[in-house]
Amino acid sequence: DLTLLDAAATAADVTALCQAANGPAGRTAAVCVLPLHVATARAALGPSAPEMPRIATTANFPAGTDCVETITADIRAALAAGADEIDVVLPWRALLAGDAATVTGVLAAARAATPRPRVLKVILETGALGDPAMIDRAARLALAAGADFLKTSTGKGPPGATPEAVAQMADAIVDTGSTAGIKVSGGVRTLADVATYAAIVGARLGPASLAPTRLRIGASALLGAITAVLGQDTHAGVDAGGTPRPGY
Repeated sequence: DLTLLDAAATAADVTALCQAANGPAGRTAAVCVLPLHVATARAALGPSAPEMPRIATTANFPAGTDCVETITADIRAALAAGADEIDVVLPWRALLAGDAATVTGVLAAARAATPRPRVLKVILETGALGDPAMIDRAARLALAAGADFLKTSTGKGPPGATPEAVAQMADAIVDTGSTAGIKVSGGVRTLADVATYAAIVGARLGPASLAPTRLRIGASALLGAITAVLGQDTHAGVDAGGTPRPGY
């Protein structure tokens, strides 16, 4: 996923992001923008289609607030503007305070406001939760609420993703029998980082999970490195056998 979560971004910035997400080396799974930029991204990408990057946006981001009315209104407005995916922040402060009921209420409302096939990602903010037991609890609450993806971090505060947190998230998916995916975001900066996370997810969720339907990487800091590697043995998004390269 290619991300631009800057309120000061211009329409030109968002359009450039969308062009980069659908460039000559291939396409990203999605672009992630703030709600105020969804309409611009939709205009840049055109109608939602399987061969185009999806448009993701955020709710109660980055604070993880717990006002159900505001969160659901924002989600509905974003979907009406053209979003395909919603990234909602789990109210992690409530969870740390022992208030699981508030967490469940927010996530259930977010799921109800995001009907499938729209995708709901739940940002656990694993760095703020810290304790492995809390990360496991957050993951299980999100999965019980119907999350399509568990996401590590808002990327707005250290630490972001860690291998340990991603392993815990994957284990929760396996233990609950869920088919949810994982989005690794926050501090993923090298292709070696990607390899580490792909190995963790693949080992736990199976080789078939290494696809955009089950694994996403926050790739804003990686796009240059990815396209440089693709450029060594590809041309214009076509592999050595002449087959168009799928979204990366």
